[in-house]
Amino acid sequence: MKYFEFYFKLNSGEEFHKDLLQQSLAEAGFDSFEDCVDGFRGYVAEQNYQEALFEESLNSFSGMFDFSFEKNDVQQRNWNEEWESNFSPIVIDDECYIRASFHDARPDYPYEIVIDPKMSFGTGHHQTTSMMLRFVLEDGAEGKSVLDMGCGTAIIAILAAKLGAKRVVAIDYDPVCYESSVENAAINGATMEVLCGSSEAIPDEQFDIIYANINRNILLDQLGRYAVALHVGAHLYLSGFYTEDISVLTDEASRYNLRLLDRKVTDNWTALKFVKA
Repeated sequence: MKYFEFYFKLNSGEEFHKDLLQQSLAEAGFDSFEDCVDGFRGYVAEQNYQEALFEESLNSFSGMFDFSFEKNDVQQRNWNEEWESNFSPIVIDDECYIRASFHDARPDYPYEIVIDPKMSFGTGHHQTTSMMLRFVLEDGAEGKSVLDMGCGTAIIAILAAKLGAKRVVAIDYDPVCYESSVENAAINGATMEVLCGSSEAIPDEQFDIIYANINRNILLDQLGRYAVALHVGAHLYLSGFYTEDISVLTDEASRYNLRLLDRKVTDNWTALKFVKA
């Protein structure tokens, strides 16, 4: 699968300008961002790239602040080389050590996850993924049935499995993410069912926990399906959006008897925890 890389240079000292631009780009299909000294890089799969929305997004900021961009094709081999040269292990809440296969093991941590993402996203470095992992560690998953939507590398599902979840299902529409999830599950000895698809692929059953780290528009579209797939009293964790999106997501969630219990915020990114009433 081919990816496009967009390098944005911002001639503005306001951090929120970058956040506004990234949020708008996410709605045009972008699924990952990497900060640079003078801006950021954004990545979008060719099949997800919505050029009309992209142009509309840029036009909406015309005159608000000054920026420029350049577009490049990114092949899977080049992405892997760049990722391996920049990836460093991370630790979540002093409990979970996340590394690549070429890093040394750290058995002194209670949980260790080995992730080789290929062209898929979700190494734990992004704020949204780290907040979701913190929720998993804090709330646990022992004996629970778990669904991980938009699983990426399956890192969240793998941690839930390591915490003792009795059933884990991981779903992603991207074939590369699907393949990466299958391989990462095997590397970590995590028993789970991995499916390629979107909300239509959710099994006809109810879960104790659903994790969905995607983006605002997809979450809004799929909230009703998540509610159907949850037991009463079950928990839904959402991330992949900014603090400005909290109200629209909580309003939509309330239509399906999903009540907000908790939230995390990191650099204006947000993760929310709901219960099905």
